[in-house]
Parts: sequence; C-alpha cells; structure tokens
Amino acid sequence: MSEISDPPDRPRRRAISQRALATSLRILDAAEILFAERGYDGASVRDIAASAGAQLASISFHHGGKEALFERVVERRASELSQLRLDALAARKASGEPLTLDAVLSAFLRPYLEKAGAGDPQWLAYARLVAIVSADARWHAISERCFDPTAGVFIREIAKLFPDADPAAIAVAFVFSVSAMLSLSTSTWRIEALSAPSGQQAAEHRLADDLVRFCEAGMRAAING
Repeated sequence: MSEISDPPDRPRRRAISQRALATSLRILDAAEILFAERGYDGASVRDIAASAGAQLASISFHHGGKEALFERVVERRASELSQLRLDALAARKASGEPLTLDAVLSAFLRPYLEKAGAGDPQWLAYARLVAIVSADARWHAISERCFDPTAGVFIREIAKLFPDADPAAIAVAFVFSVSAMLSLSTSTWRIEALSAPSGQQAAEHRLADDLVRFCEAGMRAAING
C-alpha cells in the first residue's frame, strides 16, 4: 500500500524557525521578571516587549493577550516543578523506608526551594510570581490547573499518615506550609536583616531543613489540635 500524501493544493505547514522560538522564549523570560516585580496590573505589554527586545505585535503573535501571556508564564515551570516533586516522593517510596510526614513534606518543599535558591534570576522571579498567584483569588483557575493536582497527591499521602484526622485540618495545615515555603523563597533578605547582629548568613540547606521541621511541627499541632 502506498503512503497517503497531502493533496498538491494543500499548503505545507512551515516549521517554527529558531529565531521565532528565541523571540518567544525572550518574551516569556521578560514577562516572568516584570510580572514578578510589578504584579499583573503593573507590568504593561509594552514594557514586556521592550525588555524582551521584541516588537509589540510579537507578544500577541506568540502568546495572545496579556492574560494569556501571564497564564503561559505561570504554566511554563509548573509541570517541571510538579515532576520534581513527584519524582522525589516516588524515590522515597522506592527506598523501602517508612514514609513519614517529614519525608512527604521534604519531597514537596525542597524541589521548589532548591530551584528558587540556586541563583537563577528566572526561577527566583517565578517564586515571587507563584506567591502573587497564590495570594490573588482571580488566579484561582490557574492555581487549580497548575498546582492543585500535585498538591492533592501529597495531601492524600499525609491523610494516610493521619487516618483519623479531619480532612479540612490537613488542607489548612498544607496551605500554611505552602505559604511558609513561598515566604522563605522570596524573603531570605529579611532573615539576613533580622539576623545581622550574628554576622552569619544562613545556608540554603539549613533554611530548607528549618522549614521542613517548622511545617512538620505546625502540621502535627494543627491536625492533632
């Protein structure tokens, strides 16, 4: 049987050029920084285009309107972050060691902190952007689509550890933990300022350890309260 080919009068699809892909990426990077710095309302499409070194019309060509661009910026790293968390959880389960609350929280919290604390300005901006999205009810649909499925996996694992606990109490404690994570990833400068008399800067791994312990103790208190 011969292969079926397109009719000769059907136009062939043109592959996206490397130049177009580079422009699209620059726009996403610039939007990520400006949305994080100024919020959704404070970052204009014109400023994003200028920062990206792109024509204003290229914003809508590559990413649609401002709201669509904002959603794409949030979505871009969400899948990578979710996979890192799920992989960390799967690795702990595969180790054969008992799955503890500390292990579940570590698998969820540490990948985010490692990305935000690695020095990449784009991931640091994304950390701030997630904090904005989490605090503004108008972006509920984005949070629900990008973050809630993975959060649900971890909440169910926590529920297995506390089978008699009120599901609402677990959810509340989990949200508090997420808030603490976002605060830490975007406010280490406050820690440095408040601890200035000691003359020592807290190491990133130490901060992550402290956060996990803090969230574990708080979650146990909330669930058992």
